[in-house]
Amino acid sequence: MFRFAYPARFEPDETDGGFVVRFRDLPEAITQGDSVEECLREAEDCLEEAIAARICDNEDIPRPSAARRGERLITVPLQTALKAALYVAVRKNHISKAELARRLGTDEKVARRLLDPHYRSRLDALERAFGAVGARPELALQ
Repeated sequence: MFRFAYPARFEPDETDGGFVVRFRDLPEAITQGDSVEECLREAEDCLEEAIAARICDNEDIPRPSAARRGERLITVPLQTALKAALYVAVRKNHISKAELARRLGTDEKVARRLLDPHYRSRLDALERAFGAVGARPELALQ
């Protein structure tokens, strides 16, 4: 199972005040805010963009580490988590976009959009895509 909740450390910013937020699993993901509440919002956005950039750059998405003391778990928004999970399944099974399109009985443009983190896909289309690659998403509430 692959959960899209990553540990983040909120460090006081001695120079400008507020906090700097860092994700050790995604070293490129760094943000800041004046308050903890602002940092939580900024951290979610930062994490979403880091995951999207990895998809767009055809890079691996690391599995989240377990949170350590002093870290907070930040979740990826649901649409991005679904796109990232599909991307992980496609890469794991060495399925090209052309092959995904063939399995879905559609053209490659549709397959590209299903994997595009900036394109809003319909839930039923994503569910079909998961089935086409032999995967099944599962929702958990905490």
